[in-house]
Amino acid sequence: MMKQIIKKLLLATLMFTLLVGHLGVAHAADDSIDEMLGEPSVVYGDALTDAQVEEVKRLLEVDADAVNEFTVNGQDLNNYIGGNPNANMYSSVKITHKDNGHGIVVNIVTADNITEVTSEMYGNALLTAGVENAEIEVASPVKVTGESALTGIYKAYDANGAELDQDRMEVANEELSLTTDLSEKEGMSDEKVTELMTEIKKKIAEQDPATREDVEEIVEEQLSKLEIELSEEDRQLLIDLFEKMREIDIDFDKVRDQLEDLTSAIKNRLDDLEIDEGFWDKVVNWFKNLFNSIFG
Repeated sequence: MMKQIIKKLLLATLMFTLLVGHLGVAHAADDSIDEMLGEPSVVYGDALTDAQVEEVKRLLEVDADAVNEFTVNGQDLNNYIGGNPNANMYSSVKITHKDNGHGIVVNIVTADNITEVTSEMYGNALLTAGVENAEIEVASPVKVTGESALTGIYKAYDANGAELDQDRMEVANEELSLTTDLSEKEGMSDEKVTELMTEIKKKIAEQDPATREDVEEIVEEQLSKLEIELSEEDRQLLIDLFEKMREIDIDFDKVRDQLEDLTSAIKNRLDDLEIDEGFWDKVVNWFKNLFNSIFG
């Protein structure tokens, strides 16, 4: 009897070690530097105190010897998107460049402190700005709306010699602002707003509108398809935004696959969370049942 108990305990220990070890190896692989793409970049908001900077480093798992570090301030906000040069910047970001085909993956590390912008909103705006194939982590030690994180990303690209188009950056910021406004004013969920923006971009990629009237038709079609009702003012703001994208000739056809990925991410978000929770429930229950059988 004692031998059987010992065998079961050893089996449980082995299974647990293998599980944790597997997760640890996967995490270590994620932390490795891709020598072809260069070191990650970390950009800190200049309004952070020294203690808050250290907190952000912990949150973003920053190894000072393996990243390029920068600071973003209100003047950068003004330079890149025409914002208030006296603004206080708190949002901080870590950017890791990835191979072609990876797409944009945004992880909000401090979800409770980024109050208005979701990861999908960031991803959508970054595609508009011309950012591709990157893993981006956003963190703030204090509650902020989150829009200024885009400026930190722009500065990182600029500092590393990957200059982004000024017009596209400004339009991306307008997109992010309008997206968060629609979510608040019109009472739509963040996912629904992001889905609307993504579907309009996909149609623009397919149809390549030549006039403002063409853009307006696409917007109206998607509003109807998704059963979204907007005020006349917000409807015009949406049309104005995508007309600007048409005028500066943003080619969404180049990022069609990433737009499809973003659509899938929005629709499967809640399902994925339920799957993750179910997986860990199964792990916990497996060990619980095992130990119950041993000591029962």
